[in-house]
Amino acid sequence: MYSNKLHEHPLFKIRNEHISKDESVSLAYQRARLVVRTYRLTAADVEHCSPKFWSMMTDPICSLDIAMFTILAAHVGLTIGTLSRHLRRRPDLRPLVDRLLRFDTVGIYLLTERGHGLDAFNIETTATKTKDGFILHTPREEATKFMPASTPAFGIPKVALVNAKLIVDGQNRGARFFIVPICNEHEMYRGVISTRLPTRSGTNPLDFSITQFDNVRLPPTAIVASDITDFALPEQPLEAWWDEVWRIQLGTMAVPAPWINALKATAFIGGRYSMHRTIVGKGSDIPIISFRTQQWPVLNATAVAMVMDNWFPRSIKFAMADTTDHRVRHAMSVIVKTTVCRHFQRCVPEMAERCGAQGTFEHNYMAKIENDGKGVIIAEGDILTLCIRLFSELLLGRYTIPMPSPSSSLLARHAWGLMEENRGILRSVGDHRSESFNSLVLPQSEAVIEAIGHAMAYAAAKEAELPQPILDIYECSAIRQDPAWYSENVGLNRMAQRRQEDVADTAALPQLNTYLDALHIEDYVSAPIVSDAAWKTYVASLPRYTGNATAEPQPSQYVQAAL
Repeated sequence: MYSNKLHEHPLFKIRNEHISKDESVSLAYQRARLVVRTYRLTAADVEHCSPKFWSMMTDPICSLDIAMFTILAAHVGLTIGTLSRHLRRRPDLRPLVDRLLRFDTVGIYLLTERGHGLDAFNIETTATKTKDGFILHTPREEATKFMPASTPAFGIPKVALVNAKLIVDGQNRGARFFIVPICNEHEMYRGVISTRLPTRSGTNPLDFSITQFDNVRLPPTAIVASDITDFALPEQPLEAWWDEVWRIQLGTMAVPAPWINALKATAFIGGRYSMHRTIVGKGSDIPIISFRTQQWPVLNATAVAMVMDNWFPRSIKFAMADTTDHRVRHAMSVIVKTTVCRHFQRCVPEMAERCGAQGTFEHNYMAKIENDGKGVIIAEGDILTLCIRLFSELLLGRYTIPMPSPSSSLLARHAWGLMEENRGILRSVGDHRSESFNSLVLPQSEAVIEAIGHAMAYAAAKEAELPQPILDIYECSAIRQDPAWYSENVGLNRMAQRRQEDVADTAALPQLNTYLDALHIEDYVSAPIVSDAAWKTYVASLPRYTGNATAEPQPSQYVQAAL
């Protein structure tokens, strides 16, 4: 990892709960600029997803402000990434890319429409060819772009890559991207309309918007292509569209990164709190970590965080260097995103709940990051939809992915077993477009893809020689997701599963402090409940109300009745 001291910068010392929503949005842009200028990526870094690119995306600082990460993901990963591969034949794009690399201009990526979310292939926005360029237009409300942040409210120039149907001589020539100036530091450009959406509940706010175009004139150079004179109708429109949105597949791999660090922070917060929080016992105070009901959420979050943290860079290496098949690369991205995000969604609410009322407050991180996490489920592809497509392709044998041997672990045996079970169903129904396939197979898509992820992550952890108690806790955590299969197929009944968890918990607990330190996340944790001293310091910073009012004596109800 590239060493930096971003967590010590004053911008990251500001507590969002102490400022207004708009101040938080402004802060997110300032932080994003700081991160971009700290890493100083080149266009080649972004295009080829260099180690420096991945270092930025996996920097723990990104888990502190998800609004900031959202800006970075669209600005760097999607906007600069899309433009970067055309620079060799389009030197005219270099000044724009340089401004984006300096964060002098913010790039946004306008693909999906209000009426076409997952159905983005069928967008309605049009870019009609004219003798001197193009006219970009939104034909109806359903075709407005939803929901990248396009307002001019925070003093930053913005430019968008807008996906629109290229219309030449009345014929639809397929969807292309067009470079469209959105706003300067003060106002929107003529014909571009931004409607700011309300804040997403319980999250770090951003100026998410609905964007509309009213016959916006664009120059010939606005089209994002190496050859700006090539308006030919693609022979395979869907494949051509996937090539246009090629950065989405890489984004699917990148967007889970903050949630791994968020898992680490959650484990650290919950673990430290559980060690110093006590209840009154007979003769002495008892730390709540003494109870198994507290131990499991802490140990589970810790083990999952360690296993995911180990697996993620290995997955990046496989996707970026070890395979040349873009389908397999995307498959790996889907497996990683699904596995990381679903672990996150289980671990964080459970840990927050075990912190009691403290776990519900913004300043203790977990409640807000849980809500922020809901956005990543749909970012760069909705998880369920991604899993349905991948699962179907794997069952149909269109390509294969490298899965651990079924003899290597219980989790690998589980993943292979589920795949074979569903292949059998497919053979019996005969047609993957049948109602039976829709009813019996597709609902299992996400569970099977996640099971494959469990097996891969466990294999990577074993290869890396993570501590055996961590491996055992992780295995128990994965078994919890499908206990019936393990009971039916490997003779591990419910009581055996509970005993296995008990053995794993007992082995891991004495090393909990060591494991929490090994997460290397403490510098990025500001939740005051991690220690009693931190809590007292935080409370002293809060608004305090005192006064000199005296309560007037109130007559009793009996006296009032007598009167």
